[in-house]
Amino acid sequence: MKVLVAVKRVVDYNVKVRVKADNSGVELANVKMAMNPFCEIAVEEAVRLKEKGIATEIIAVTVGPQAAQEQLRTALALGADRAILVLTDDVAEPLAIAKILKGICDEEQPGLVVLGKQAIDGDNNQTGQMLAALAGFAQGTFASVVEVAGDKAKVTREIDGGLQTVELTLPAVITTDLRLNEPRYASLPNIMKAKKKQLDTKAPGDYGVDTTPRLKTVKVNAPAERSAGIKVKTVEELVDKLKNEAKVI
Repeated sequence: MKVLVAVKRVVDYNVKVRVKADNSGVELANVKMAMNPFCEIAVEEAVRLKEKGIATEIIAVTVGPQAAQEQLRTALALGADRAILVLTDDVAEPLAIAKILKGICDEEQPGLVVLGKQAIDGDNNQTGQMLAALAGFAQGTFASVVEVAGDKAKVTREIDGGLQTVELTLPAVITTDLRLNEPRYASLPNIMKAKKKQLDTKAPGDYGVDTTPRLKTVKVNAPAERSAGIKVKTVEELVDKLKNEAKVI
């Protein structure tokens, strides 16, 4: 069974994000970039499925600029077999990415598509659901446990009320949550091997997709600075401030 894993290039989660001086967006020049943490979990889950003998091939995919090769090489070093870069300098939106992934699914015929539930830059949480709808695949979102047997996959989902277990008929789309697994680190030998693995470059037009953004960012503002806390002397004073100043009770 082929497993398709979609990954995204984002600002490293350890980096403090800064807004551009003209408020047109986030400053990306000379900023460390990395694979989206949820995508790392997706890659790890695909590799574990291969180690169990369930997956036969792992294909890593990303939509982005030439520099996104770096994240694909990371996926290859973690255990993916080959990679596809869909090259565009546009800021690809979830619907365009889902359409591209649908085109790749038509070509590759994967039994399972694994994505992070969201990216830490846009926090959209849309691509997996859109892909499932476009491709007509079953979907299991916010997965914290995945068990694949035959042509079925049992997915335990994290929901507001606790946990929900669903059974999916493959092919299916699964989006990963934080508790699904702990991603491994790439070893130096695997990093060297990844440089020789196959990486194909495609264009959005190859899949009949226009990645021109439909949304325009009007303005980006940094969050307001938090004011310093205060100490109160009595419980009555605490209750008064919570009620009259913070207005939380």
